[in-house]
Amino acid sequence: MFGYDSGEVLPTLADVLKLAPVRRGQPRVVAGGDRLDSRVRWVHVAEMADVAHLLRGGELVLTTGIALPEEASKLREYVAALAGVGASGLMVELGRRYHGDLPPALVAAGREHRLPVITLGRETLFVDVTEAVHARILDAQVEELRASEQLHEIFTQLSVEGAAPHEVVRQVARLAGRPAVLENLSHQVLAADSAGHDPAVLLASWETRSRAVRLSERTSFDETSGWLATTVGARGEDWGRLIILLGWDPSPREIVLIERASIALALGRLLDRHEASLERQAHGTIIAGILAHAYADPQEAAVRARALGVPLSGRRLLGVVVRARRDATPEQIVELAEATATAARAASLAALVGVLDEGTPQARVGVLASLPNKAEVDNTLTDMATRLRKQAEATDAVMATGSVVESIRDVRRSFLEAEQVADVAAEGTGDRLFYRLPDLRLRGLLHLLRQDARLQTFVERELGVLLEHDAQRGSDLTRILGLYLDSGRNKAVAAQLAHVSRPAFYERLRRIERVLDTDLDDVETCTSLHVALLALASVRRDPRLPAHRGGMTGAAGPVGPAGPPAEDLELRGDRVGPGPGEVLHHQLGDVDDRRRVVLGDGPFGWAEVVDDPDRAPLAVADPDLGAERPVGAGQGGVTHAAARGGLAVPERGGGRGAGRQLLLLGRGGLLRCGGG
Repeated sequence: MFGYDSGEVLPTLADVLKLAPVRRGQPRVVAGGDRLDSRVRWVHVAEMADVAHLLRGGELVLTTGIALPEEASKLREYVAALAGVGASGLMVELGRRYHGDLPPALVAAGREHRLPVITLGRETLFVDVTEAVHARILDAQVEELRASEQLHEIFTQLSVEGAAPHEVVRQVARLAGRPAVLENLSHQVLAADSAGHDPAVLLASWETRSRAVRLSERTSFDETSGWLATTVGARGEDWGRLIILLGWDPSPREIVLIERASIALALGRLLDRHEASLERQAHGTIIAGILAHAYADPQEAAVRARALGVPLSGRRLLGVVVRARRDATPEQIVELAEATATAARAASLAALVGVLDEGTPQARVGVLASLPNKAEVDNTLTDMATRLRKQAEATDAVMATGSVVESIRDVRRSFLEAEQVADVAAEGTGDRLFYRLPDLRLRGLLHLLRQDARLQTFVERELGVLLEHDAQRGSDLTRILGLYLDSGRNKAVAAQLAHVSRPAFYERLRRIERVLDTDLDDVETCTSLHVALLALASVRRDPRLPAHRGGMTGAAGPVGPAGPPAEDLELRGDRVGPGPGEVLHHQLGDVDDRRRVVLGDGPFGWAEVVDDPDRAPLAVADPDLGAERPVGAGQGGVTHAAARGGLAVPERGGGRGAGRQLLLLGRGGLLRCGGG
């Protein structure tokens, strides 16, 4: 590691000559004019010829010359001794010992040993010179400490915020004003910032150039390449190198910069246990940049991908999206990405594989496949998908592909198609290894047409009344209809999927028929409704369209203008809180716009919902069907057994619903009885 050297913050001889106390002395450089960039560590006033042994290097020696020898040989020895210990210069005041000019031997010796020799034509207070130079030195050192503290704060903040590697590298390039690159141990670029330079030039033949630069220490500067590099890792496990392409000897500030950044990267790697690997992040950054048109020149993306070992130029490109059928945790998405990358490598498929929209509900795995011109696309994808299914069996993933494109500019179109296919396929029950748009059949067609106003008009015409009914009453008839049609109109299977009894399910189907004024036994009617439901699902999945406010399936909550919206209530099991007068909608009861519990339809009765705790409805019981559902927010509830045992109601015959008795139960007992 570099030792901290304050040389870069010290003033040069050229800086000293600009100071006011020195300028007043009318300085003139008589020898060593090419060495005015020498750093001045200290100013030493010495009126003695054998002063060299008292110096440590970097001193500017001030003298009047009164103690210097007469002999030319001794003057040469004096200058040689100063140069030998590394003095930065010799400043001689004229007027006391020498008048007009210095002895030729002294000047010649300064030129020979490349020691700057400066004369002061006027009497000068040496104390003013020393104070000015030393103040400059101290100010520079304080400024350097402040800069170091600033770097510490910047990278500490990045670490606390969990900044991604490319964000850390961007800060390094900004602060250094030079390109910066983070690579792994295989010399593949994980993140890079060109600092305004041409990225193609920066990353051209990167692996070859990088392998030629070897670090002698953990942080080293390679004079041949002009690279300042440091190893990145922690706990004895190194995983990469951070490089600043300086082109000159590094300053202490630049050394502090690269080492602070290295620590931030190492900490980020330790803390990001639930995020994708650095390689996946690097791949994902390039894919996201292509999709967002972040690269002014598409070839920049090709250069960056090439630095990661994935060629894009002159190849056929294919967008692939892999997503879970059900909601997946961030950890599962990361595991899915790693499994996808492993499957691609095993299938000998060159590809960028990364997590897109990481940390959001829309997170999915994006794959930019790079195919040789003669590659069999289907065989390659089948091989990859087969391997992926074995590795990601627990995730139940769907793999979808877009169309093959010939240029990076068209990759976005391929990815958009793949994302649309993945969204539709994930909703279905198919079991293909991978999906293309033609594989989705009717669902795929409806998904493509989802923004067509004619399709949306068709959906509203077929389902609008039912959606409005669900929205106003908080019922879930639209969901029930979907289950019925998805089950091939098998009522028993659909009732099981809806988790309700078959008689209750049949009653809901009859209610749907009344609301839609249609016959669900008619095949053409059911086909039309099924298409409308599939189209509705596609429309609702499109983030570019406003969400449909109606038809919330399975909604629960109070009704009437005085009640709060359903989403503001807390669902506790089968009850809705927090207070009396709130009703849970279920298959036995419904609520009208006057805040009344309707115990069925037609000849069935109703019961008012009041805010009296003793009269707040707790349950609707159906003794004949053996079912009981809480409908209120009161305490305790009433069991079906208690309803049958303590509140038996005689059967009544005749007509629809014969023998059916519905009991509205509260703390005070039977509130209302409705019968057919």
